[in-house]
Order: sequence, then structure tokens, then C-alpha cells
Amino acid sequence: MRLLFLLLCLAAPVHAQDTDLELVLLADASGSIDSSEIALQREGYARAMTDPQVLEAIANTAYGEIAVTYVEWATNQAVVVDWMRIANAEDAAAFAAALQGQPRRAYGRNAIGAALLEGLRLMDENDIDGWRRVIDFSGDSINNYSGPAIEVARAQVLAAGVTINGLPILRPGDPGRAQGGLEALYEERIIGGLGAFVVTAETRDSFAAAVRRKLVLEISGISGGPVVAGR
Repeated sequence: MRLLFLLLCLAAPVHAQDTDLELVLLADASGSIDSSEIALQREGYARAMTDPQVLEAIANTAYGEIAVTYVEWATNQAVVVDWMRIANAEDAAAFAAALQGQPRRAYGRNAIGAALLEGLRLMDENDIDGWRRVIDFSGDSINNYSGPAIEVARAQVLAAGVTINGLPILRPGDPGRAQGGLEALYEERIIGGLGAFVVTAETRDSFAAAVRRKLVLEISGISGGPVVAGR
């Protein structure tokens, strides 16, 4: 009987991940973000995803590819680009093209907790099995006017083994890492999980550089302290 049990175990299929990283890009589309800033953010992610540094990071992963979806959040959440596997420049270009020209579908005030839980749902319900799962959350405030509390949603996401990284977009005069600054609040209330970090966009002009830096770190699986683009 023991021999039969061992043979059955050997014959059973071994479950394996089929991509290196499942990455949910959660981009701010709340009332503080106007149409030009929506376009700027999409362009920033499009440029970053097709950047040679990002493509090199993807090529150097264990699986040579990642899976990405782009979601805009406000009171509701809207998928702008559904899950795409990116392994090369052609895939990245297709992702970038899909970002352009799409209508805005997320409106209203901040609902950060709901956005985080939507990111988790999108990973749980897709047909992709990633070795790592990461939510890339960007925004220009820490307000949460509706839906689940940030602390409750964050705890649920982290309990599922998902890492949350943050991309705070500073407003003029924001003290950043000083007490009460958005960067400090993101470190305290948003990010979490294995290797979690913050990359800050000090201005709208530095947004694309911040996204590129953040993607390289996330795809490479490199953790580290806060990084401010443009400093």
C-alpha cells in the first residue's frame, strides 16, 4: 500500500506558476485629477512600460514575462487595460497603445480601501498564476471618503500574500517624508508586504521617471527604502 501511495504521489501533476509577476497598476482618477492629468498618467505608464530598462528587467525575470492590468480608481474602479502578458517590446507597445485614447470611466472622490480590494479581486479571479503578486498604488492624497477603511482593506490584501507598493504624487508645498507629508503617510498607511517600498513623484513632470523607476524595482523583485524621482 505504501508503494502504491508513493507511485500515486509521483504521478500527480506538480502545480507551478506560469509567470513571474502579476501586477495591478492602480492609478488615481479621483476628483483632484483632471482630464489632462489622466492623460499624463497614462502616457507616463505607457512610456515606462516600453522603456529599455523596464524591458530588460522583464527579460531578466525567472519566467521572462509579467502580467499587467491598468485600473483607474476613484469612488468606482474601472479597468482601462485588461490583463496582458508582457515579455518583449512588441507586447509592451501593445500595452502602451491600449492605454491611449480610452475614455475616462472612474469618477468621484477617493475610495482607497475599495481600490485595494478591487486590485486583489482582479488577481484572485484571473486565469494567471504568478510567482509574485503586487499592487502598484498611486494617488495624490490619503483621503478615503467611501467604502472599506484603508486599514481593513490593506490587512486583507496583505493576508493574501500580496505586496502593496506606493507612488505618492506630491502637490506643491507637500512636505513629503516629513510628518504629515504624503510620502510619510503612504509609508505608514498604504504600503506593506514583502519588500514593499515607496517611489515618489515630486511633480507631474517627474511622474514618468518615477513610474519607470518603480516598475524596474517591482519587476526585478528588488526592495529598498523610499525613492524620490528627480532628486
